[in-house]
Amino acid sequence: MSPQQTAAPPPAGERARRAWAPRAALGAILLLATALYGWALGSLGRGNDYYSAAVKSMGLSWTNFLFGAFDPAGVVTVDKPPAGLWPQVIAAKVFGLHGWALLLPQVAEGVLAVLVLHRTVRRWAGERAALIAALVLTLTPITVAITRSNNLDTPLLLLLVCAAYAFTRAVQAATGRAATWWLCGAAFLIGCGFVTKMLAAWIVLPAFALAWLAGAGGPWLGRVWRLLAAGAVLAVSSLWWVVLVALWPGDRPYIGGSTDGGAWDLVIGYNGLGRIFGQGGGRGGGGGGPGGFGGETGPLRMFNDLVAGQISWLLPVSAVAIVVAVVLAVLRRRGRLPAGSTLPAHGWVLWSLWLLVCAAVFSMQEGIFHEYYTTQMAPAIGALCGGLVTALVRAHRAGIRWAPWAGAFAVAVTAGWAVVVIRRVPDWHGWLVWPVLGLGAVAVALLVAGFWRPGRLLRVGAVVGLAAVLTAPGTWSVLESASSEGAGGAAIPTAGPSEGGGGPVIRRLPGNGVPGGMRQGPVRVIRPGGPAPQGANGGAPQPGAPPRIRVGGPGGDGGALSAESRRILDYAVRNSGSARIKLAVEGGARGVSSFILNTDHTVIGMGGFSGGDDAPSVRQLRQWVADGELRYVLGGGMGVMRGPFDDGDNPAAQRSAWIRQNCKQVPASAYGGTAAQSDADGPGGAGTLYDCRGGA
Repeated sequence: MSPQQTAAPPPAGERARRAWAPRAALGAILLLATALYGWALGSLGRGNDYYSAAVKSMGLSWTNFLFGAFDPAGVVTVDKPPAGLWPQVIAAKVFGLHGWALLLPQVAEGVLAVLVLHRTVRRWAGERAALIAALVLTLTPITVAITRSNNLDTPLLLLLVCAAYAFTRAVQAATGRAATWWLCGAAFLIGCGFVTKMLAAWIVLPAFALAWLAGAGGPWLGRVWRLLAAGAVLAVSSLWWVVLVALWPGDRPYIGGSTDGGAWDLVIGYNGLGRIFGQGGGRGGGGGGPGGFGGETGPLRMFNDLVAGQISWLLPVSAVAIVVAVVLAVLRRRGRLPAGSTLPAHGWVLWSLWLLVCAAVFSMQEGIFHEYYTTQMAPAIGALCGGLVTALVRAHRAGIRWAPWAGAFAVAVTAGWAVVVIRRVPDWHGWLVWPVLGLGAVAVALLVAGFWRPGRLLRVGAVVGLAAVLTAPGTWSVLESASSEGAGGAAIPTAGPSEGGGGPVIRRLPGNGVPGGMRQGPVRVIRPGGPAPQGANGGAPQPGAPPRIRVGGPGGDGGALSAESRRILDYAVRNSGSARIKLAVEGGARGVSSFILNTDHTVIGMGGFSGGDDAPSVRQLRQWVADGELRYVLGGGMGVMRGPFDDGDNPAAQRSAWIRQNCKQVPASAYGGTAAQSDADGPGGAGTLYDCRGGA
């Protein structure tokens, strides 16, 4: 073959295929993400009705919209900042308050996160790594589950990935005005994440800061100056809402989850240090820490029975990627690798620290922790997996003989870990063990063989290895999307099997695991689709069984109003006259969500999410009654938290005491109910109706 023939360019058709292949692959990944995240949205109900009720209330006035009011009267907000709910409010205004309309922004945000991650990783590690990163994020089981709910982690994930893109542009700009603007843009986006989920957005800050110092161009003084400028932007974009709450001149809702009605207390308490060190008397809901949601606190939490199947599938690959990056960096500094044979350091620092810091915080936090928080780790896992493949390919071409062995080891340990996770619940698609083992064995053999005969064997081995490590999480993701059809939304989304391979997931909290001074027995969390165990929400309880909370299930927390609740509401509306508030409901947000979502009357819940907030206060109740703005109060539990405030020294106990002392019970026969029905348990059930006319 002549030199001319050797140097001849590929045919036009081959060039076109090479140009279009990455675009087609990205398009296929985005279509897969859209299908997984958006399948049968109409069957998912309203997701978490706590947020769905807030979306309806926020659409009633600009004040409610700005502060994130939970109830139509703007008495109390949700226990998060409002920005994450704003897209849902807009969608509800455009399409109506349908479940699919509330979830549509979540699906769009999830797909955009996949696209932006691809664009980010491509700038750092090339097209191959970018496609792998996008595919990994798409097939992360907990990401599929959380995107199919209206919780706030999906918008947070999108904002953080967009911040990573802006950061990468800043590093590539090196110096000058462009670098400053891009870096400040990244800080602004992280600040928007703060106004979505507060300090959760700041977990990645060490990764951004150190990656900038390690990878930015120009002198150190210039790097530090730009970092300080970005810090100023971060402070403004994060804290403007906190300042607005503090300086608001007129009436505004009480900030739910706080102890003083202010946003700063929520930042450093319930949504801040309380998550790390435990909820020491803060308001809000749920419980974490030892034995709570997500399992025991400790360094192995990401690998326990509750969390492993959500996020840990590719953690072994990520660990290998970090080790390989360190080794290659050392070889490069010693001059044993040529220039351009390693990936830029800023990407390794960013994604490695992103993953390590998030994993450390989630593992060690003693406060409230839910498995779906770990979706924040998924972009870093995807980027590290893609970066590992590119790094090993470059290292092999540069003469690093052990590169195929490192790839084989990564596939082997990851496939082995997948088998461990699958075997924990063998009755739930335990057959996955065999394709994972088979593909893993073939991939390892091809990669090892490629050590002696490089070329096509290594390429085929890499493809088979990718299939081996993605088979289990990909299957879980597909099953999560398919199996949740018709199951209704879940307040605490998780992917994978129910406990015991088909029954409901049962998670127990210690007796003092719920904040706000509440004392109660173990808590049951039941996944949608599983039968309710005996004693849960209407079943006959076991003798001496403790009270329970049901989270999730068809329709989320609120669901449809029971016939008894509808009769109570109709009676209150009929007899309230011109009162602005037709009914006030005790028992926390779960007790009133169904009222807010299923009626256009002004119904409020007292006490925020868990019932422990000082909103409304006894003074406010007294004033409302005196001014004729409120007459009827529905008390007695609502089947959400029975007897939670029994020490008498908290806002909920004080409210309950005032109602009992100043209002009279309405006989069930007055609204067409029965005493037995009024004591009904479960969300949407009825309690005791009180008439407070003249009670002030």
